[in-house]
Order: sequence, then C-alpha cells, then structure tokens
Amino acid sequence: MSTIVSVDTRDIRFPTSLELDGSDAMNPDPDYSAAYLVIRTDAADGLAGHAFVFTIGRGNDVEVAALDALRAHLVGRDVEELLGDMGAAWRLLAHDSQLRWLGPEKGVMHMAIGAALNALWDLRAKRAGLPLWQLLAGLSPEELVSLVDFRYISDAVTPAEALELFRAAEPGRAERTAKLLELGYPAYTTTPGWLGYSDEKLERLCREAVADGYPQIKLKVGASLDDDVRRLGIARAAVGAGFPIAIDANQRWGVDEAIEWVRALADFDLAWIEEPTSPDDILGHAAIARGVAPVRVATGEHVQNRIVFKQLLQAGGMAVMQIDAARVGGVNENLANLLLAAKYGVPVCPHAGGVGLCEAVQHLSMFDYVALSGTMDGRMIEFVDHLHEHFVTPAVVERGRYLTPTAPGAGTEMHEASIERYTWRGAHVAEVPA
Repeated sequence: MSTIVSVDTRDIRFPTSLELDGSDAMNPDPDYSAAYLVIRTDAADGLAGHAFVFTIGRGNDVEVAALDALRAHLVGRDVEELLGDMGAAWRLLAHDSQLRWLGPEKGVMHMAIGAALNALWDLRAKRAGLPLWQLLAGLSPEELVSLVDFRYISDAVTPAEALELFRAAEPGRAERTAKLLELGYPAYTTTPGWLGYSDEKLERLCREAVADGYPQIKLKVGASLDDDVRRLGIARAAVGAGFPIAIDANQRWGVDEAIEWVRALADFDLAWIEEPTSPDDILGHAAIARGVAPVRVATGEHVQNRIVFKQLLQAGGMAVMQIDAARVGGVNENLANLLLAAKYGVPVCPHAGGVGLCEAVQHLSMFDYVALSGTMDGRMIEFVDHLHEHFVTPAVVERGRYLTPTAPGAGTEMHEASIERYTWRGAHVAEVPA
C-alpha cells in the first residue's frame, strides 16, 4: 500500500507574447502558461503524476490557488484505492459541494479538478508501464462506462448506449492499435496563422506547412475584415486551390456579425469556422451553423463541460467537436464528450497548441480511434510547433501525422529544468541565445 504524500504546485509562464506566438483577435499578447501540479507518493517506485491547467498568463494567479484548494482531498489517500476506481476519484473531487458551488462543474475550479484527475491518470499509466491512450484502450467496456458521470447527459447518451458503443468497437481494437503504431494520427497546423505575424511570415509558413505534409492549416480571423481578406488571399495562393483552410475567430463576434463575416470570406473555400461566438451560446451557434452552411462550425476549446457539448450537439450548433485536455474535468469528462460525439456522429478534432496540450490530447484521440469511434476519417489533432522541448516525452509530428507515443504516462510531465527556469517570479527570464 502507498499513500499520496504531497501535491506540489507551480506557476509556470513562457514569454510567447514577445514574438506574438499565439496571438489572435481576442488574445493579442498571450503568455502561454501552465498552472502545474505534481502528485507524489511514498511508493518505492518513485513515480509521480504530473498535469497542468493551460492559461495565458495572469490566470495562473487564480488557477494555482484552485489547485492548492484540492490538496486536502488528496494528501493521505491510499493510492491503490484511488487509482483503482477513477470514477470514484471523479466523485471525490467534482462532488465537493462547497467547491462545486463555484461552478457548478465549470470554470476555474472545474479546470483544477480536471488537472488533478489528469495527474492521477498520468500516475496510473506510469505504474502500468503504458502510454495513457493504450491504458484506456485496454480497459473493458464496463470499466470505461464506470468512469463517466452520466448525470445531465443521459437524455443524450445513456450508460447502456455507451456500453453498446464501446462493445461494438471492441473486436477491432488489436488491429487498430497496430495501425496506429504504424501510421500515427493525422495532424493539422495553426503555426502559420497567428494574427500578429507579418504577411511575409504567413506566406512562408503556409508553404512550409504544405511541404511538411500537413493536410490542413488554420488562420486566426476577426480583428479586421479587410485584413482577413488579404491574409486569406495570401494563404490560398500559397497552398493552392482545394487545400483545406480553417479559420478561427476566438469568440470575437455576435451571431449576426459572425454570419455576415463568414459569408464575406466564403469564397476562400473554408474548411470550418471555429469559435465564431461565445462558447456558452448554444442557440447562437445553431443559428450561425444555419447561416454559414455549407461552412462547418467547429468549437470546444472553451466549452466548459459535457452538458454544453450535449446541448451544442442536440441543437445542431457544432459540426466539429474540439475537446481540450485541460478545460473540462479531466480524462473522465472527456470520455463523456467522446461518447457524445460518437452518438451524434460528429468528428472530433481536438484543440491543442498552448503548453502541453498537444502532448496531452493526442492520447484521447488515439484512444477514441482504438476503442470507440474506430475511424480517423475527417479527424485531425491540432499542432503548433512550440514549447514541446520542455516536456519529458514531447509530441512528435512527421509528415503531417502525430507519431504514436509509446512512453508510459500521459505525456504531461515537464523537465525539472524548465519548471525551475520558467516559474513566474514577477518578470520573464532573459532568453539564452541558441
């Protein structure tokens, strides 16, 4: 038997605002950051669970405090009991009535709970000697269903339906695992599209994305229609006719404005419009979807829980689901989101980039392929090529595909040197020239 002996938190911030990496119409100067936690035990194996909440700077002030508020729930707990029933671990954290009052099941506290659960999953996968995707894909359908909280979503997918979906995918697990290890998983890139980049940099990065084998690129839009027309013209000329270009407004518009703006850009043959309005406006998304068809509406990186995902699907407001590994209540709630997508036949193309999001969410898509949806058709994981060097097992993309991770864990552990160097002390550290 082993016990959790500490839950350590750190405020880690990278100076991405200095080069405008990550810049968009709503977030002009993001500092990609991680409110980071490590769950340590007294086990002789020395393994620890690592996870984080992704923010863009000062949000860490609040998020680290939220992580600290969970410490009393975890320290002193029996590790084997906790890891052995991760459905109970969800209930332990998500059902604390006093903390739940701050949501319920949304916002800063819910994101912190998601990080704590993700850290426990990282520890469980390390103990099993498996990458997280493979650990999850090896669980029985009954075990998988037991991880999901069906409260509030059983009008859309019931436990019995979920069990049927998992059982239907079970016979092909071994074949799909072999295919995944051989071929990896499709990626698309947002690297060319940051709003603060010059036209010259945009064109160069678009051409490089095509040469590197990516099947799609994405551009940020929404600050100026004239600028968007110019930038999309540059991008379309660089990648050629027929090559998929998605656009992302990062919640910039109201409903009517979104419809007008996307229609004005429709001649550029758009793959989807992402986050056209408030992520909480379900009916607004449905109206936009009708107003901009056949351009698809994609959303999810700021969707706060399974209930909002359910409503977006029920209302026809989302044609592409973009789960985020660090936004909702951890692996458990993302399993619920994947089930909802499978039930409604909507492809999942996760949000990534940021700090460690590529590393984390690849496991969820790969699990989904092996043990639930059984397909990669129309599915891609976002990739942004920065900050991966700070992770012990960084995500690797070659020729437009994520290489399937084989290292034990969830991919969310950062190097100690990076943690120490970028822990926030009131100012960005000076960069060392390469």
